[in-house]
Amino acid sequence: MKHQDLNLTETISSNFQDLIQFLKSTDFSKAIIVGIALSLPILIGLQLGYFEIAIALSFGAFWSSPSDVSGSFRHKTYGILYSIALIVIVSFIGGYLDFDTWFLVPVLGVLTFAISYIAVFGFRASLISFSGLLALVLSFAHEAERLETYEYAFFVGLGGLWYLLLATIWHKINPKGQTEELLTQAYQLTAQFLRIRGKLIGPQSNREALQSQLLDLQADISDNHETLREILISSRKSSGRSIYQSKRLLVFVQLVDIQEMALANPVNYSKMDELLDDHPEYIKSFQNLLFEMSNQLLLISEAGQNAKKIPKHDQLIQIFRKIKEEISLLKSSKEDYDYEGFLMLQNLLEYQEKQIEKIQKIKWLLSNPNPRELTFIKKEVAKRFVTTQDYNPALLIRNLSFKSAIFKHALRLAVAVMVGYGIGVFFDFQNPYWILLTLIVIMRPSYGLTKTRSKERIIGTLIGGAIATGIVFITQNTYVFAVLGIGSLVMALSMLQKNYKTAATFITLSVVFIYAIIRPDVLTVIQFRVIDTLIGAGISTVAMLFLWPAWEFMDIKSSIEKSVAANRVFLSEIIDYYQEKGSLPPTFKLARKHAFLEMSNLSAAFQRMTQDPKSKQKNLEKIYELVVLNHTFLSSLASLSTYIQNNPTTEASSRFTTAGEHIDENLEHILSFLQQKKNGSVAVNVENKNEFFKQELPKFTTENPDLPTSVHPKLERQFQEAHLVREQLHWLFSISKKMLQISEKVQFG
Repeated sequence: MKHQDLNLTETISSNFQDLIQFLKSTDFSKAIIVGIALSLPILIGLQLGYFEIAIALSFGAFWSSPSDVSGSFRHKTYGILYSIALIVIVSFIGGYLDFDTWFLVPVLGVLTFAISYIAVFGFRASLISFSGLLALVLSFAHEAERLETYEYAFFVGLGGLWYLLLATIWHKINPKGQTEELLTQAYQLTAQFLRIRGKLIGPQSNREALQSQLLDLQADISDNHETLREILISSRKSSGRSIYQSKRLLVFVQLVDIQEMALANPVNYSKMDELLDDHPEYIKSFQNLLFEMSNQLLLISEAGQNAKKIPKHDQLIQIFRKIKEEISLLKSSKEDYDYEGFLMLQNLLEYQEKQIEKIQKIKWLLSNPNPRELTFIKKEVAKRFVTTQDYNPALLIRNLSFKSAIFKHALRLAVAVMVGYGIGVFFDFQNPYWILLTLIVIMRPSYGLTKTRSKERIIGTLIGGAIATGIVFITQNTYVFAVLGIGSLVMALSMLQKNYKTAATFITLSVVFIYAIIRPDVLTVIQFRVIDTLIGAGISTVAMLFLWPAWEFMDIKSSIEKSVAANRVFLSEIIDYYQEKGSLPPTFKLARKHAFLEMSNLSAAFQRMTQDPKSKQKNLEKIYELVVLNHTFLSSLASLSTYIQNNPTTEASSRFTTAGEHIDENLEHILSFLQQKKNGSVAVNVENKNEFFKQELPKFTTENPDLPTSVHPKLERQFQEAHLVREQLHWLFSISKKMLQISEKVQFG
């Protein structure tokens, strides 16, 4: 009973913490701002008798809010301003869309295509595009009786500026909120990554499932890192040096390094299983260490800006020292011991030691050290790591092709909107624009996301409709409806990114209660809301299946190619640095960033492929093999990268250079196959390289007569280096060879 009570207490505590974190989140803050931006003009307008102006202001505020997403405040501001400009233009045009249906439908299609096509300029542009689509669709919902079209458009723009003012005020009040939230997410994602890596080294673990989790998590981490780079580096560019921002940038650098070392593995898992079959206790010890690192990062995430809550690292150090002693005992307790196994353990231990140092550095940085003790990152170097978006108008021309996913999506959405509006008018639905609203909200360039959104939208609408019906039977009070309508909208906006099904439920509640204030026939409103949602979801599914479908198997080859090419550049930087030594050039870390980013893009592309219909998942198993092998290749590169950055290394031998060249040639041939430029000499080259790699590694054992019983520390360090570097070169060649064999056989769309 006590155990059950304890579990219940922990569950309640965890849920309470989640609630607190949600209430402090930027999503919830934004939802509150939107709620104020919408309700305040309406309340004032009702009091003063300017209801139409109030509606226009509220529409403008609501339509300009989508581009207010995570990122630098400068980019947010530009995004909101561009949204305002677009919704003003669309509102002005929308005021003149009083045509016969046969003419209005094609005009609606052209406008939908033009607005959707803006998304070729990237993610934030897609949100600006969404604002324009909202303005277009909802122009059917409101007919200004007292305002001229230009006046209505003017007040819509004013409403957008009103929202920007509120967003700016909130940013001034809480300038660190977004950075801290993203850093908290970074700690938690990195902690999760470390925990999965800890599970992976277990001999009985389900490695395929865990590897799949890592691939998915990699994409989330990369997205988080990209946003943090933009905020931490772009803000420094625009506002000069900030001690707070500079410290957080240093923390972020440690997190990036921790991720690289977490991905790195000094030896492959099968080798670890083979060498440590008789010593399972070491695996358990390393798992405990990784789990404790994960726990430390979670505790740091909970501490936030409170330096007093930052956890001590005593337990982490104790676990590390215990493993170090155990490994020392392995060497000293037996005359005939597995020296190669010892070197492997020693290398693995040193990797974890570097991880502990990174975690300690984060704790030190968060404990408010004297700024004079810090070495800040130069602005000129830092800004090279920010991914810039190409806004060249030539992109509009280059994407006018069925090879472009955005072009196909814009065309598909335009046709779907025309069909949806035609159905709504033909069957004389109460609000035909609800069908259009459903279409622009759930339709996405990929089939999988559209299918998921359709399902969640339908479920959320049905749940919301059922709840709204129950409340309508209980009360008919318009003030209650007003409070519930605004409250539901706030909750919907705050849940939109986290749980779309829940957001759809609150959206339905909000729409129903707001309409309940205007129209007495609430149950009819609910009925048409459900019917329109079902029709919109049905049209979107049919459109995705039959109108210029964008199946992932047709495009995933490009993602694989980019990832392999990025790994090849990273390999080249590692080889160059190992040969030349000296200070680490910025190009090295840039190559690492691109390799990790392209790997996460590939993981996301494969995830989308698994969501396509089974008949469209061509060569899924082989492609999955390529994705996993590519991820493993990057893991091996990360091992080499981490080692040569953190340890003094000997002069590169000719064998090292030759091995690197052979691996690079394999990658070159893989790219040739992916680009469909097959070379008949590939098989001969592979055989020649096989002969080189067939040479056995020296056996590092105490039975080796060339190895003295007592090894000098300097010589032992050289043995460690030789073991890790040669092991990784063999592994890299083996992986690249397998990738070459698969890429030669797989037929892409």
